Amino acid sequence: MNIGIVGLGLIGGSLGLDLRAAGYQVLGVSRRDKVCRDAIARGVVDDATVDMALLAAADVVFVCTPISAIASTVQQLIPHLSGDAIITDVGSVKKSVVEAITPLWANFVGGHPMAGTAESGLEAAVQNLFVGKAYVLTPVATTPPAAVKTVEEIVRSLEAEIYHCSPENHDKAVARISHLPVMVSATLIDACISETDPVVLELAQQLASSGFRDTSRVGGGNPELGLMMARYNRLELLQSLQQYRHCLDEIISQIEQEDWNGLHSKLTTTQSKRSQFC
Repeated sequence: MNIGIVGLGLIGGSLGLDLRAAGYQVLGVSRRDKVCRDAIARGVVDDATVDMALLAAADVVFVCTPISAIASTVQQLIPHLSGDAIITDVGSVKKSVVEAITPLWANFVGGHPMAGTAESGLEAAVQNLFVGKAYVLTPVATTPPAAVKTVEEIVRSLEAEIYHCSPENHDKAVARISHLPVMVSATLIDACISETDPVVLELAQQLASSGFRDTSRVGGGNPELGLMMARYNRLELLQSLQQYRHCLDEIISQIEQEDWNGLHSKLTTTQSKRSQFC
């Protein structure tokens, strides 16, 4: 089976490394010649070019571009693909993507690998990025079962855990456990750098250790990804942020009122529930 990848960044590059290791022929497309050359040199792909025509031989194409470019990328792809080729994507928002692509290409399967790092670009690509990670597929009523089965087969070769849900439920859930944490983490960093006393700010930077690194990691990631989450999952993200603000207001009130029993109860609950998400 020939697999095409459009967008040879962290996710596309990591897919290429693992899919080639699994025995697939991998063809890559990037906007830049240098990225294509580097991808070939690193063994990420068997061949790569800036020309979509290379993917005429692809049975399945993974679109690994930013969310904003997925629809236009598919439109550019269509003239080069065989009629039975399958297209899937890796975008972290699904409803808007599925609604845009399904009318353009019948064999489209929405997908989202829940894996990544704070780094970006081909140089950040690594093997085994998807092992043991959730990989969500969001077929709709018109999605051909055979197309879903083929994408499942490829995902299994990555040793990822496959989940199925509707695009709408995907976006609701991901807003809470992925997009909200990015915004909360970013505001944590923002709050710290807003310290006006340079002595205190420098000391805080010197003392920051694993706790701060853990809670600020996703807020220090690629700004474009955070922007796309907010832009394309706006309503669900706003709802999750409003719920978070409500919870934060409760804690502020408990501390203001010295309600230590209430705060202890809240922290006891969060301690016991964390394991349900990890």
